[in-house]
Parts: sequence; structure tokens; C-alpha cells
Amino acid sequence: MYLAGIDGGGSKTFAIITNEHGVVMGSGLSGCGNHQMIGASAALANMRKALVQAMHQAEICEEELAFVQFGLAGADRPFDLELLQPEISRQFQVSQWDIVCDTMEGLRIGSPDYTGVVLVCGSNTNAAGRNREGTVVQVGGFDELFGDRAGGYYLARQAFGRTIRSWDGREPYSELVRMVPEGLGFTGMEAMIQRCLDDDISEAPLELVMIVHEAARKGDWLSCQLLTEMGRELGKSAAAVIRKLGGFKGETVPVVLTGSILQNGRSPLLLDALKEEAGTVHADCSFIIPALAPVFGAVLLAMDRLGLPVTDKVIANYEQFGGDQHEN
Repeated sequence: MYLAGIDGGGSKTFAIITNEHGVVMGSGLSGCGNHQMIGASAALANMRKALVQAMHQAEICEEELAFVQFGLAGADRPFDLELLQPEISRQFQVSQWDIVCDTMEGLRIGSPDYTGVVLVCGSNTNAAGRNREGTVVQVGGFDELFGDRAGGYYLARQAFGRTIRSWDGREPYSELVRMVPEGLGFTGMEAMIQRCLDDDISEAPLELVMIVHEAARKGDWLSCQLLTEMGRELGKSAAAVIRKLGGFKGETVPVVLTGSILQNGRSPLLLDALKEEAGTVHADCSFIIPALAPVFGAVLLAMDRLGLPVTDKVIANYEQFGGDQHEN
């Protein structure tokens, strides 16, 4: 028996095929899998490309897949499912499949009983949770216009604008004035700003996320402030989810932290601020940064749907395959 998990994120799509014993048979990688960014048809085409690569490695055909679990960024509302479901039926020839938001992938890899809170902070951000009654809630996930203040794109925009303010004297000097243009291949701030204006650039590059983390490690005040503020925002999202799910009275609440900024960046400033803010609502939280990549959450959910046991051996197989491909 073969099953597949597909993780469609803002910049990448991963596909994994395993057998019923949790042995990875094949994997695939392609481009953006978020239909809100490139449209449902293009996003599903990327998912199919990743799955075809995985099937080629596994030396199986599509009809041999017992179940395919899609875990997709942007699959937040019934409206999204109405767009995605017909495209899946059109582009895939599998008998059984299901879609969940990518938040649920993260919760599954970090919480064995599939309850608690999950925070996503990669290119974008989202927060969700599930209690023991099976109630699922979501907080945010719809970009800055709708109140989100976290994620790589948000951090890059904040860093870009605040660096310009620091350079022109509207804020105190920050090392980002030197590091941002240097990291983006410019001779200085003036050259960078003029090029961005000439080219009508409307989005700050995600490379700024790594630059902010590097500057924060060196003690730059602005970078430290940006990461601390984002940690507080993530903590507020976790607190809101806990409240909406009834508070988890008397329970230790798993708070699963996923996405590249949380799983790879691991800024102590961000994480400390996050934990402190979440603790204002529920003092007994267990913060978990999963070793597995989110795509394995889709695989585990597929195993659950098929009634297959998820043993320690299965988890060890997945950890051995690789847990460093973290994506939003």
C-alpha cells in the first residue's frame, strides 16, 4: 500500500510517498503551491509536478496510491476549497484524497494526539488549534490588511522601511543601513533606493529576513526590536486560539511552532517574546519545534485516514529521511 502527502507552500511544494510501514519511497519538489498567490490551476500543476517526481522515484503509478493528503497554504475557507477541489479532481487520478490547511500539518507533526495550538511563521503566517472535541479554529492567515503582523514578507517590509528611516535620520542609526544594501548587492542605501524606485518595486525581498536575524545576533537594536515585536504578535495569536477553544482548563497545551522563521531561524528574542505573551492566557504551555518538515504532517494524516499505526519506527524513518525542509 502506498500513500502520499503534498505540502503546498508559498515558495515551494513538497511531495512524499511512503508505504504502509512508513518507509519513504519517493519525494518531489516544485514551485509555489499557494492558490491565493498564483491561482488554483497553477498551484495544482506544481503539486502534480512534485507528485510525479515522487512517483517516478518510487516506481509506482498514480492508481497505486491508496490516499493522498494535501496540506495547503491558503486553504483557509470554504471558498478556497470550492476553488481547489475541482482542480484536484481534474488534474489528479487518485481514488481517495483530502485537503487540510497547512496549519493542520504542523499540528500533526508536533502533537501526537492532534490537539493544541499551531503557529506558522514562514513566508507568511497563520495560527490555528484543535481541541479534544475536534473543534478547529483559525486566527489570522489573511495578510497584513486583515491584521497579520508576522511572517517573512511582513518582516522584510518592516525591515526595508525602518532601514530607510534609519538612513535618512527619522530613526536612530541601525547596522541594517550597512547590511541591507550590502546583502542585496548594492553599493549603498542611495543606490538601492533609486533602483527600487526606478524598477517600481512594491515588495521587499525575502532575503531581508536572514539579514535581520544576522544583525540581531550582532546586537543591532532595530533587528532585535523587529524580532521581539513579531514574537509578541505570534504569542497573541496563540493566546487568541487558546481562548477560542475554551482555554484548555487543567491541561498542558502543546504550542507547535512551524515555518522557516520558527523552525530554522529560532531567534531567542522572538521565541522568548512569544512564550511570554502566550503565557498570559495559559501558564501551562509546552512549546514544540518539530524535527519533521510539515509535509510529513500530511503523510501522518493520510496514515490516520487509512487506520495505519504511527509507531516510533515510522517517526524515526521520517526523521532519518530529513526534517530540514521547513516551509510555510
